[in-house]
Amino acid sequence: MIKEVFKLGFPWQTQDPFLFCVYHLDNYPKGKEDMTPNADLEGRNLGNDFTLKDGWRMYHGQSIPGFPAHPHRGFETITIVNKGFCDHSDSLGAAGRFGEGDVQWMTAGNGVQHSEMFPLLNTDKDNPLELFQIWLNLPKAKKFVAPHFKMLWHEDIPVVGIQSANIKIIAGTYAAESAPEPAPDSWAAEPENQVAIWNIHIDAGGVCTIPRTAKEVQSTLYFYEGDTIQIDGTTIVPDHGIQLASEKETKITAGSSKAHLLLLRGKPINEPVVKYGPFVMNTEKEIEDAMSEYRLTQFGGWPWRYPDHVHEKEKGRFAKYPDGTLIEKT
Repeated sequence: MIKEVFKLGFPWQTQDPFLFCVYHLDNYPKGKEDMTPNADLEGRNLGNDFTLKDGWRMYHGQSIPGFPAHPHRGFETITIVNKGFCDHSDSLGAAGRFGEGDVQWMTAGNGVQHSEMFPLLNTDKDNPLELFQIWLNLPKAKKFVAPHFKMLWHEDIPVVGIQSANIKIIAGTYAAESAPEPAPDSWAAEPENQVAIWNIHIDAGGVCTIPRTAKEVQSTLYFYEGDTIQIDGTTIVPDHGIQLASEKETKITAGSSKAHLLLLRGKPINEPVVKYGPFVMNTEKEIEDAMSEYRLTQFGGWPWRYPDHVHEKEKGRFAKYPDGTLIEKT
C-alpha cells in the first residue's frame, strides 16, 4: 500500500498534477480594531516573517499578516481555510472574505494578481488560523484561459461520516458523495482525471479506508496532526507524507488521539513543468514571456488602494465576482 514515507518540509512535497502544498497553522493573538495583532511586532522581519515566533508569523504582511498583491499564471490555487479568515482581493476586481471551512478555487490562467490577507477580527479572544494552499497545474491547452474565481462555501461541501472518520470532499467523490463543481477549466473538471482533495479526520483508535483507483493515478497522504497512524503494519508519526499505491485499497488506523490528514490524488498531466516563482509554464520562453508581460501590464493592474487590502471589519463571509455579482453568507 505504501510506496514511500517522507518528512514534510515547507512547502510539502507533491506529485503531478499538484505543484505545491503548504500548511499554515498560526495561533494569532487578539486583534486590534484595525485588525492588526494586539502584540509587539518588534524583532520580526516584517515583509518576510516566516519564522514561528510566539506561535505565529506575519509572512509578507507589514501590519496585518498575509500575502499582499502578487501575480500568478499557468495554474490554479485552492485555498482551504479550516480556522480563521482570509481576505481575497484581485486584479479582476473580485473580492471575498472566507473561512471557518470555506474553500476558494482560483484559476490564474493567463494571468492575475491577488492578495491573501488574514484579518484578526476577534478583539476579545485569540484568532487561530489553519489554512492549506494547494497549487494544481493546468495542462498546456488551458494555460492561457481567462482567470476564474470561485467559492466553495463550507455549507455546500459534503462531509462523509463513515467507519470512525469524517471525510470532507473538496474535490472528487467518496462513498457516492461528490464535491461541488471545481473551476470550469480545471484539470479536476474532467472526471477521468480522478482528482481528489479530501480532508480526513479519524477518531482515536478509529479506521478510515481510502478506496483504490487506477494504477497511474498519483495519491499522496499528508499526516499533519495526531500522535500515530498505522498503514499496512507501518507506524507513521505526524509531519510525514505517504505516497500510496493507488491501485490498492488503503486502511488507515489512528493511534490514541484523533488523526488529521489531507489526501491529494490525481492523474498526472505528464507535460514539462517550468516554474519561476508565481509562474508555471511548459517552457523557459513562456516564463520569460510571462515576466515581460507582467512588467508591461501588471495583469490588468491593481484596482485597490493598498497592496495588502483588507475588507471592513464588520463584513461577514462574502464573495464579489468580477461581473459585480455579490454573495453574502451569514
